[in-house]
Amino acid sequence: MKPHPHIYLAIAVIILASCESTPKSQPNATPGTPLQKIVTLDKNFKIASGQTVYVPVYSHIYHHNRQEIFELAVTLSIRNTDLTNPIIITSVRYYNSEGKLVKQYLERPIQLDALASTDFFINRNDTSGGLGANFIVEWVAQTEISEPIVEAVMIGTDFQQGISFISPGRVIKSQNKDKRSPLK
Repeated sequence: MKPHPHIYLAIAVIILASCESTPKSQPNATPGTPLQKIVTLDKNFKIASGQTVYVPVYSHIYHHNRQEIFELAVTLSIRNTDLTNPIIITSVRYYNSEGKLVKQYLERPIQLDALASTDFFINRNDTSGGLGANFIVEWVAQTEISEPIVEAVMIGTDFQQGISFISPGRVIKSQNKDKRSPLK
């Protein structure tokens, strides 16, 4: 007995109908950081701890005996590691290789709750920072807290070649207990 072609067609339709379709992501959609909680620091805000953190970043690197430039996207990540207390990020500034300010990312301070994180992105096509670019991040807290992790992730891909690496932040200034807010 020979099966009819209609049976094969019916089986194929049943199999295809039972498959779930997975929604495709938008090519230009980029997931963003949750809305940042803007705060106001007045003259009564007492600082128990705070730091200024220098983070080296690279908008490009050289390869092939320094004859070609490999452009990189940069993500600055700030993570509050404290289990119970928030921190206030007062400033995020991006400087180029000559030490000139390229961009100020915050107009007003933002609060980063316990174990929360935020990030700031530089597009791969933006080479305004150059090879020696950096971020300066300033944060304060009203209580003694565990230090946040501030680091940059650089990534670039071309054809079948890819590179990614991190660059940890380095504390260049610490604020002492019970100083008044530096903001007016």
